[in-house]
Amino acid sequence: MTESLSLNVPAPFDYLIVGAGFAGSVLAERLAGTGARVLIVDRRPHIGGNAYDRYDDAGILIHPYGPHIFHTNSKDVFEYLSKFTAWRPYQHRVLASVDGQLLPIPINLDTVNKLYGLNLTSFQVEDFFASVAEKVEQVRTSEDVVVGKVGRDLYNKFFRGYTRKQWGLDPSELDASVTARVPTRTNRDDRYFADTYQVMPLHGYTRMFENMLAHPNIKVMLNTDYREIAPLLEYRHMIYTGPVDAFFDHCYGKLPYRSLEFRHETHDQEVFQPVGTVNYPNDYGYTRISEFKYITGQVAPRTSVVYEYPQAEGDPYYPVPRPENAELYKKYEALADAREDVTFVGRLATYRYYNMDQVVAQALATFRRLQERAAAPEEQLV
Repeated sequence: MTESLSLNVPAPFDYLIVGAGFAGSVLAERLAGTGARVLIVDRRPHIGGNAYDRYDDAGILIHPYGPHIFHTNSKDVFEYLSKFTAWRPYQHRVLASVDGQLLPIPINLDTVNKLYGLNLTSFQVEDFFASVAEKVEQVRTSEDVVVGKVGRDLYNKFFRGYTRKQWGLDPSELDASVTARVPTRTNRDDRYFADTYQVMPLHGYTRMFENMLAHPNIKVMLNTDYREIAPLLEYRHMIYTGPVDAFFDHCYGKLPYRSLEFRHETHDQEVFQPVGTVNYPNDYGYTRISEFKYITGQVAPRTSVVYEYPQAEGDPYYPVPRPENAELYKKYEALADAREDVTFVGRLATYRYYNMDQVVAQALATFRRLQERAAAPEEQLV
C-alpha cells in the first residue's frame, strides 16, 4: 500500500494531508479525482486511523482500536462509501450487566420488565418512566438528562458508574451532550442504533480504505511524522486531521482527552457472549467487552474479544465535554481559522466527538469548499 517517495520530486504536491483516517482519506480520494497530486502522511504503520482492522493470529478479523459499527441516516455518505466497499447488513445489540442480569441497553420495555419483575405494556412503561423521572428545571449536566428521563434508580444502575469509568468524572460534572444521545424506548426494540443504514464493510474497513487511496495521484507515507518531511516538500495546501493543540505546540495548554487501553483475547470456543457488546457499568475496571464475530459476520471455531479500559493518558479518543475545555478549544480554533494555508478537519482537529459518518460528511463538505477555493487565483507554493 505504501509507496516509496523521493523527496526531490520535481513537481510539487497540490495537497499534503496529515492523517490517513476517514477525514484525510476521503479528502485525498476526492481531490485526487480532480487531478490534484496528493501526499497523505500518517505516523502510524497503517491507513484507516482508529477504524483500521486486521486479522489476528487466530484468523479473526478484529478492530485493534475497539469496535467500529457503521451506521448513518445520510444517503449521501452511504452512497459515497459504497463506491469502495460492498456491505454486510448488521444491527448492533448491547446488553448491560446489572444486578446479576444481562439487560438490553438502550433501556426499553424488556429492560424495565426484567429488572423490576414487571409485566408492563408499551403504554404502561411510558407512564412508569413519567412516574420515576425527576423534574429538572434546567438541563445542564449528563445527570440532569438521565434522571429527567428515567429517574434516579435507572440512572444509578445503568449510567452513573459507566460514565464515571468512561470519563473519570461524575455525570453531574459533564455536559448534557454526553448522555443526550442515549435514547429510551417504550417498545421492545433492542437495536443499539436506529439509523436507516446499519451495515459493516463486507471485507473490512482496511480494504475499504485501500480502495479509497488506490488512485494514482495519491502517494502514501506511513510511520512518518509530517513535521519531519513538510520542510522538504513543495505543496500548495495542507489538510490537517491531527490534534489541533499539537499543531500549535500546545501554546495554550493541552486539550483534555480520555483515552482507552484495549485488552484483546482469543478463546477456544465459538461464542463468548450473547451479543456483540456487553457493558459493565458497575463492576470491574473495564466498561465493556465486544466480540468481533458478531460485528463482522465471520464464522470460525474460535472467537476474539476486546476489553476496554478508559484512562486519562494515551492516544486521544474522546474530547472531554466541559465548558472550560470548550473555551480552551475556541482559542485554538481562532488560530486555526487564521491559517489560510492549512485546513483543519476531523475529530481531533476540531475537538469534537463525531461518529464515522459525521466525519465523512464533514470531509465531503470540506472538499466542496476547497473546490470553490481552487476556482480562485492560484496560491503560492508553501
